[in-house]
Amino acid sequence: MTNKTVAVVDYGMGNLRSVTQAVHAVASDAGGTGFEVIWAKTPQEVMAAERVVLPGQGGMRDCMRELHDSGMLSAVLHAAKHKPLMGVCVGMQMLLDHSEELNTPCLGLIHGEVVKFDIAGQIAPDGSRYKVPQMGWNQVSITDHSGQYANQRHPVWGDVPDNSYFYFVHSYYAKPSENSHSVGETDYGKRFTSAIARDNIFATQFHPEKSATQGLALYRNFLHWNP
Repeated sequence: MTNKTVAVVDYGMGNLRSVTQAVHAVASDAGGTGFEVIWAKTPQEVMAAERVVLPGQGGMRDCMRELHDSGMLSAVLHAAKHKPLMGVCVGMQMLLDHSEELNTPCLGLIHGEVVKFDIAGQIAPDGSRYKVPQMGWNQVSITDHSGQYANQRHPVWGDVPDNSYFYFVHSYYAKPSENSHSVGETDYGKRFTSAIARDNIFATQFHPEKSATQGLALYRNFLHWNP
């Protein structure tokens, strides 16, 4: 295994095939830097990888149980401390302390809660009623509440234009305790955090692998990010 290995964590819950294909697509055109993308089925593969992608979809309690029962939990926690890690969708929500969904404890890597949209009956700008889950394309406003990035954005955003559209499917959203950990925000009945970051962790509520050019750009930027 090369030291340029990117492990997409397979713990039984997640959009593994499309995530792996998207990361492989950008790795293959990453300037000949020798990235190898693997569908990681063992903790040893996650531990050995240079960087890690944590996908997730479905119920939070199921995802947390499968992460534990698969034996991947300790490897993911190690990655979150020692190497670049990118969370996607429920893989982002799992990084926080706790989820309202079935009162589920999460990983506690970024302080905050995961809460359900409470927008029943609200009217969208186009006159329709908001639906939960949010399902479809929406814009992401790039934010830097911490003031730590010289160009006012996290490096994984790279040259992705502000207010680009990405693809969402979710009923719950992250509320980080510290505003500085919010690096992307979206409006859906209210303004919510759609991307979070801390140290060597970057994560999105939306699905980059389903978000065409700009989504692939995020995976490409992640491969070259050196936190």
